[in-house]
Amino acid sequence: MQVKVFDTATEVDSYAAGLFAAALKAKPDSTLGLATGSTPIGIYEKMIELYQRGELSFKYATTFNLDEYVGLAPDHEQSYARFMHRHLFAHVDLQAGRTHLPSGMAANLEAECAVYDRMLEEQPVDIQLLGLGHNGHIGFNEPDRALQGGTHIVELEPETREANARFFDSLEDVPTRAITMGVGSILKADAILLVVKGSDKAGILKQALQGPITTEVPASLLQTHKNVTVLVDREAGRLL
Repeated sequence: MQVKVFDTATEVDSYAAGLFAAALKAKPDSTLGLATGSTPIGIYEKMIELYQRGELSFKYATTFNLDEYVGLAPDHEQSYARFMHRHLFAHVDLQAGRTHLPSGMAANLEAECAVYDRMLEEQPVDIQLLGLGHNGHIGFNEPDRALQGGTHIVELEPETREANARFFDSLEDVPTRAITMGVGSILKADAILLVVKGSDKAGILKQALQGPITTEVPASLLQTHKNVTVLVDREAGRLL
């Protein structure tokens, strides 16, 4: 595990975007694992800048997102499908048929999970982008006594819903369930890029990187992966 600490969040974003650009230059048809939430927004902005300067192309790339809320249609303002369109897909040369998110509106959610896992088996992720939840979750894999390896439906913890309430009109509007790529699927990625920003993440980051490997801190399982790069700003890394 390689940890890089930067003075500012902007420097983190630029470095992360540069890693994706390098991956796509080396392998234009890479499969990219993408994330949502506040952490990757700046990274996507830097990716768009590189694309506009002709230094990055997604033309032959395929993307798989980590998760989606159950019950939100793709055109819902707070769906992750809409998030990705707004912050990345609409601004670069990704082909629509090559972008994938699990459907939170599927009539049979268990079948949707199985389909998503099959697609991931057929097109393994080359580089997976991750943020870190305040309780140590990655994707929507919440702390538990046991974690599911494949794509599955999860009940969101109150802490997670409260953290995401800022994107909704009220806490009551935040969905209670999500469909998420499992930890096992995440760990199958050839390379993983964990990005953490802000002093409020310093404590859980220390647990994830330096504490015991436990399903009660899902991100700690990243310690078992052979190729993890961790990018943090000075505030997030203050306890390391």
